[in-house]
Amino acid sequence: MVVLALLAGCETQFPAVRLRIAAGNKSGVYNTISQYMAGVWQARLGTEQLEVLATGGSPDNVNKLLSGEVDIAFSAADVASKPTAGPRSPRALARIHDDYLHVVVRDDGPVQQLSDLRGLRVGIGAKDSGVEFIAKRVLALTGLDSPGMLTQRSLDLASSVDALKRGEIDAFFWSGGLPTQAISGLGDVLPIRLLDLADDIPALRKQYPVYNSASIPASTYHLAGRPVNTLAVPNFLLVTDQMSDDLAEGLIREFFAALPELAKQTPAALSIDLQSAIETDPLKLHPGAERFYRGEKI
Repeated sequence: MVVLALLAGCETQFPAVRLRIAAGNKSGVYNTISQYMAGVWQARLGTEQLEVLATGGSPDNVNKLLSGEVDIAFSAADVASKPTAGPRSPRALARIHDDYLHVVVRDDGPVQQLSDLRGLRVGIGAKDSGVEFIAKRVLALTGLDSPGMLTQRSLDLASSVDALKRGEIDAFFWSGGLPTQAISGLGDVLPIRLLDLADDIPALRKQYPVYNSASIPASTYHLAGRPVNTLAVPNFLLVTDQMSDDLAEGLIREFFAALPELAKQTPAALSIDLQSAIETDPLKLHPGAERFYRGEKI
């Protein structure tokens, strides 16, 4: 086992430290990274066994981090960059992989653009999830959040997929990596299309600069036609300003040391690199992380 191999020659650095990680949904990328890195961090830093907590997603993760319930969290940048109040402030250890906004509809249906969702039933993600957060921003900015404009359904990804299959909803929002296996599976049994957001991206990015313009290749989900224009949402690995510089530096150092093996656990890790890791605006890097990157000449 890789984690056991890492034990050899390691010096214990933080023997009395107990760390808890807010890891999101049990089937998500955050959780996969958390489970693997918990073992690596314990082995390499000599901490007590890390506790990996399943949560509702980015908003829940950030709330737990700022309340002191956890010490490490994963979050989408849009959620992490919201203004906060209280004794703790979030600090980034790294920008990691990006998520891509999907608006999924049936390919044999009438919906061609966001405005066509008017009067329809739309899954907007699980309650208090990162998907719901970005979905509500998009609907508000496009004028589709007014009463009576459409029927919003709070559904997680699995429930959204099932509801679209059964004809109980007409569309759903999702923000995740490429490809998202549940959407690939849906495309195997139902003709689907992703809405192109090219007309909406300028206004969304002007209002929320944290989002980036991106495209989803047609080959990702065996879609007909051209790539789909959408928004990309960076994800951050977070701690708070109350974590010591030495511990923060140790966490990010061992994260990058383990990256080749982590990439075997999730394809999302293939897009993580030192050069982009420091791009955490508008969130500040933790001073311990800054020290690590300076040592790497980044």
